[in-house]
Amino acid sequence: MTIDHEPWARAEALRAAVVPLGFPDHQVDVTTFGAVGDGVTDCTLAFQRAIRAVAEAGGGRVTVPAGRFATGPIRLLSHIELHVSAGATVAFSTDPLAYLPAVRTRFEGVELMGYSPLIYALDQEHIAVTGEGTLDGQADRDHWWPWKGQEAHGWRPGQPHQAEARDRLFASAERQVPVENRIFTTGSYLRPSFVQPYRCRDVLIDGVTLRNSPMWIIHPVLCDRVLVQGVTVDSHGPNSDGCDPESCRDVVVRHCRFDTGDDCIAIKSGRNADGRRLGVATERVLIEHCEFRDGHGGVTLGSEISAGVRAVFAQDLHMSSPALDVALRFKTNSMRGGFIDDVHLRAITVDAVARAAIEMDLDYEEGPGHGFNPDLRDIHISDLTVRQAHRAVMLRGYPDAPIHDVSLSDIRFEHSARPEVVEHVRGLAIRNVRTNGRHLVRGTGSTPPGPS
Repeated sequence: MTIDHEPWARAEALRAAVVPLGFPDHQVDVTTFGAVGDGVTDCTLAFQRAIRAVAEAGGGRVTVPAGRFATGPIRLLSHIELHVSAGATVAFSTDPLAYLPAVRTRFEGVELMGYSPLIYALDQEHIAVTGEGTLDGQADRDHWWPWKGQEAHGWRPGQPHQAEARDRLFASAERQVPVENRIFTTGSYLRPSFVQPYRCRDVLIDGVTLRNSPMWIIHPVLCDRVLVQGVTVDSHGPNSDGCDPESCRDVVVRHCRFDTGDDCIAIKSGRNADGRRLGVATERVLIEHCEFRDGHGGVTLGSEISAGVRAVFAQDLHMSSPALDVALRFKTNSMRGGFIDDVHLRAITVDAVARAAIEMDLDYEEGPGHGFNPDLRDIHISDLTVRQAHRAVMLRGYPDAPIHDVSLSDIRFEHSARPEVVEHVRGLAIRNVRTNGRHLVRGTGSTPPGPS
């Protein structure tokens, strides 16, 4: 088990280190550069010109006033704050051709040259998207979402979808094809993320509402010092993860509201051979004072986690929707591998979840037998109240790779329909945990406990 003097002191130090950014006083309005907020005029060039002008002046704020501004992708430069004012909506084109030429990005944890994310930055520093306005990806059952290949999201038999290109991308990563040669744009049907700073430092996403994303929503990759605060995420399409820090260090997510079609927050670090090739773990993440509604998982670690995750802290969270599948979710397998280490979760209230309140599942998708057994250890959950869950706890390791050193303390599961599952867990410490009015003890559950 990790030797640690006081984990929450480290969380406080992280909060103090990742702070809102300041910008030069220089400010321009996108309408000065030809943008028209009529919802029809293409403002792509106006955004480009405004951002370039402010960057050349040494940085500052590009303001979007009230109105509906239609645009293609927006590319941020260093020392730029894109400020979306109250009453403003930035409405992104649904034409895939608008997101060319290809840029270096990630699709489900694998690098490629693909469609530009809707808001994108590469190798920049000190960048922000702020304001009380709305970013609308305009994805729906007729645009972007059908590419998933699911009838529930608008796809119909005979229409194209992502499956062939997705398999080809993953195979190219296993063969170590150079990223520059992994070109997946027209005809590939791999959807872009919404907001993606890539290899950036000092990133702020503050206050905005994000709706109707093609894919993952707030998706920093290989970034240092990221602050996401006060945002509202409302997108129920396929793979509409709310916030996915991937291979990032020093990340704070606070005072946010997530209502999504997939995981609300999912901490990641790359998939399979590509994650191992880059080898950049996600480290030092603090999540606090957030609300979670619909989604697959509330706070999730995985599943694209091949380079590992360590030092995660979450506190003062409220999960309030019966359409949320799992409250606290850990998911990987022996193909993804990786490690999850040094995780501390406390002061969490869950009204209802459709499946398990706490789920650690190494059998996710491909399951065991692929040569890269994951390592989950040093996970601590305390001060948790769950009013209703299908199952309180589901902990499932492998016989040859058990989960290590899990502590559950001061937890109340008020109503749980099914018994707990505990398989192949070493060092499970339970203190003051009650489910359905009875004390939970080591070895209870519908399946035999793992080695002790």
